[in-house]
Amino acid sequence: MGLFGALDEFFFGPPGVAGGLAGDVVDAISENPGKIVAVVAATVATGCVALVAAPTIAATAGAAGILGAASTGTAISTLSGAALTNASLAALGGGAVAAGGGGMAVGTAVVTGAGAAVGAGVSGTVVAKS
Repeated sequence: MGLFGALDEFFFGPPGVAGGLAGDVVDAISENPGKIVAVVAATVATGCVALVAAPTIAATAGAAGILGAASTGTAISTLSGAALTNASLAALGGGAVAAGGGGMAVGTAVVTGAGAAVGAGVSGTVVAKS
């Protein structure tokens, strides 16, 4: 069995049998629709909050000195105001677009994705224990 055959069996179960990961997900959704809606709602809500708060979150990380240097070579922790926010978001996005990174847009997406993942994890754990 090749790699694709193994992945197919993992996600969809052995040939001729409904199951695998996809089958487990469908079963969980059909057995607990209210809980699934709660987890999805919490994930979307925390993602939205992270999107709105991304500049503040990034600037806080930058001011704390954990993001290193801006594309200009200046330490991000020495910057302030809009320069701190922009450099922090760009650092989280892999660097400035001019330097080959994803820039501020990708930095914002990283913060948003991390916020959504935290929301999914926490809400999933709370729902699983109830």
